[in-house]
Amino acid sequence: MPSISTRRANATDAETVARFIHALLDELSGGKAPTPDVIRKSAETVLADAGVVAVIASADDEPVGIMVLNECTAIYAGGKFGVISELYVRPDMRSKGIAPHLLEVASRESHARGWKRLEVGAPGQPKWKRTLDFYLRNGFEEVGPRLRRMF
Repeated sequence: MPSISTRRANATDAETVARFIHALLDELSGGKAPTPDVIRKSAETVLADAGVVAVIASADDEPVGIMVLNECTAIYAGGKFGVISELYVRPDMRSKGIAPHLLEVASRESHARGWKRLEVGAPGQPKWKRTLDFYLRNGFEEVGPRLRRMF
């Protein structure tokens, strides 16, 4: 197992964050992700938002994954809560404890911010069953599909 470390990303990390998010979106969309430049510009904006926590995971001092947390508020949740909007680990580094390490960072951040819950949307099933199973193994429970409406 590699030595895993994490650190909070900042505006100067937009290129690194964008590279991982592009890979995530490309994998999920079957190669139809927005261009890296579009994602980098979005990363710059998102990383400047105080309600967002982006974390870069490194193995032996090399970036290998990313997680982005967002603070949300809802009555059903009893107030503020966290949402993992993106979590990605390079394919060659999967099953090496990096994603669970990122989830532990998310748990610590949740406690520090007083969030009562942490949510994540899993990609479509059954194609991404391995992803769903990962979250279930790590203490999440299935509550139904997530839908979207684009504008």
